[in-house]
Amino acid sequence: MAHHRLSPHQWMILGLVALCAPLGDTCLSRGMTHLPPISLEHPATLIGAVFTPWIAAGIALLIGFFASYLTALSWADLTFVLPATAFGNVIVALLSKFWLHEPISLERWAGIVLITVGVGFVAHGPALTERPAQQVEDVSTLEEERVS
Repeated sequence: MAHHRLSPHQWMILGLVALCAPLGDTCLSRGMTHLPPISLEHPATLIGAVFTPWIAAGIALLIGFFASYLTALSWADLTFVLPATAFGNVIVALLSKFWLHEPISLERWAGIVLITVGVGFVAHGPALTERPAQQVEDVSTLEEERVS
């Protein structure tokens, strides 16, 4: 099975996948810590929270995450792209510890290390799985029948 080489543009997309989600989540957390508790019984307070600067920045970053995630899924397998999001756990932990000043237990650090090691194993695989020619032809036939 041949390994697909990723272009610099594709590496940039994977970088956005890995960075936008943890940065967005951290911004949401930062914004919500400065607000009183929100209840779904009072949707006006929830809507008002969306327009605070940290939460709006978090939402924008998460939109960037979804756009880059969809882009990556258009040229790579889910089993290749999803580990890029798992690396976000490391980034979230670092941002939580040093920016939000949250305590992180030794058990959580150990879990983050295990996830990172697992991501390393998956990252050495191919970005796109080669499919047998017959399977590709079957999919093409099904699509042609559906269009007809």
